[in-house]
Amino acid sequence: MNRNLLHRVLLGFSSLLLVVALILIFSKNFTAAGPLLIFFFVSLAVGVRGFESTKGLSYTLWILTGATAAMYYPQYFISAGDFRFSRLIVPLLQLIMFGMGAQMSFKDFAGIIRMPKGVILGILAQFSIMPLVALSISKIYDFPTEIAAGIILIGCVPSGLASTVMSYLARANVPLSVTLSAVTTLLAPFITPVLMKYLAGTLVEVNPWVMMLDILNMIILPVVAGFIFNLFMNRDTARRARNIQMMSFPAVMVLTTLVFVKARGAGLAESGIYFLIRMAWFYVLPIIGALLFNLAFKGNRKIMDTILSYISMIGIAVIVIVITAAGRESLLVVGVALILTSLLHNFTGYTLGYLLAWVFKMSEKDCRTIAFEVGMQNGGLASGLALQMGRIATVGLAPAVFGPMMNITGSILANFWRGRPPKDEPSVEYKTIKQF
Repeated sequence: MNRNLLHRVLLGFSSLLLVVALILIFSKNFTAAGPLLIFFFVSLAVGVRGFESTKGLSYTLWILTGATAAMYYPQYFISAGDFRFSRLIVPLLQLIMFGMGAQMSFKDFAGIIRMPKGVILGILAQFSIMPLVALSISKIYDFPTEIAAGIILIGCVPSGLASTVMSYLARANVPLSVTLSAVTTLLAPFITPVLMKYLAGTLVEVNPWVMMLDILNMIILPVVAGFIFNLFMNRDTARRARNIQMMSFPAVMVLTTLVFVKARGAGLAESGIYFLIRMAWFYVLPIIGALLFNLAFKGNRKIMDTILSYISMIGIAVIVIVITAAGRESLLVVGVALILTSLLHNFTGYTLGYLLAWVFKMSEKDCRTIAFEVGMQNGGLASGLALQMGRIATVGLAPAVFGPMMNITGSILANFWRGRPPKDEPSVEYKTIKQF
C-alpha cells in the first residue's frame, strides 16, 4: 500500500472512531468511549505524519493520547507499588533543561548586544502581559482557588523550548528567540516568585524564597550543567574563554546555597554539604559526562542532539500524563473550561505580543518572534513548581492542559506564517525540524 494512502486511511479511520466515541458519550456510555478515544488519537497521530503541513502536530497528539489514557485509567499512571510517578517530574524537568543548556553557549546571549530593543521589549512583555492576562482570566472564570492559582502560575513562568521551534517554522527571528528564551529563563528565579506572591498570594500560600530555590534547582543549575557539558563537548572553544566560564559557574552554586540558607534556615554545616552536592552534580558530573561521551561517540553532536531531543519529548509527555492522572477528578469538573481558557490565554498572548512589537516599529520577523515568546510558556517549570508546592493535582492542572494546547496553537500559527514570508525577507524554502 502506498505510504501516503496509508496515512489517509488512518485519518479516515480516526474520524470514524471519533464519531462513534461521541455517540457513546452523548448516550452517557462514557466507559465504552474511552478505548475508542485513545485509538482515535493514536490513528490521528500517525496519520498526520504523512503530510508536511501537519506532521508537526504528531507529537502533541501523542501527548493527548497519553492524557486520554490517564483520564480513563488513572491507576496505571499514579504509582507502581510504593513508587509514585510524580517523583519523576523534577528529575525529568532537570534533564529537559540540561538538554537546553547543552545546546547553547554564551554566544546565544550576544543578541542582548546586537538586538537590545527586541530583548528588552520581549522581557517586559513576557513578564507583564501573560501574568496580567492570567490574573484576569482567573477572576472572570469561577475556578476553585488552587486551580486559579495554577492559571496565574503558568502566566508567570518564562517562555519554553517550543517557542524557538515555532519561530523557526514561522520564518521569524530565531537568534532573538533563542536569546529571549535564555534570558527570561535566567531571570525566572527572581521574577516568577515575586509575581506569584503578589498575584496569587491570596489564593495559595507562596513563599518567594522557597520558590526561588526550586527554580534555581530545577532550571538554572541544570542549564549551567548543560553549558559545562557543551564546553567540554565543543573542543574548538578557546581555552581562555573556557577557563573564564568555568571560574564563573561556581558563583551560581554559591547563589543557590545562599538562597537555600534563606529559604530553609540552614546552618553552616548543612549549607556547606548542600554546596558540595550541587558542585558534584552540576559541575563535576557534566565534565565527566562530556569526556565519556567524546570517548564513546568521538564528539558526534548529531547523536547528542538526537538523544537530548528524545529525552525532552518523552519527559514532557510523562509530566503531562502523570499530572493528568493525579488531577483526574478536578479535570472532570473544570477540564473543558481549562481548555477554553488556555486558548484565550494563548491567543491573547500572541496578539498582544505581536501588536506591542508592531507599535514599537519592529520588523515583521521580530513581531512574530515576540508573539511566540509572549504567548508560549514553560509548562514543565510550572508543573515542577506545582509539585514542589505539594499541589500537583490542583495547581498543576493548568500547566498540564495549557502545555499541549500551546503546541497546537503555536503550530497552527507557525504554519500560517510559514507560507507568508515577511516583507523584510526574501521568499526561501525552509526545512522542517522536529517540534516539541
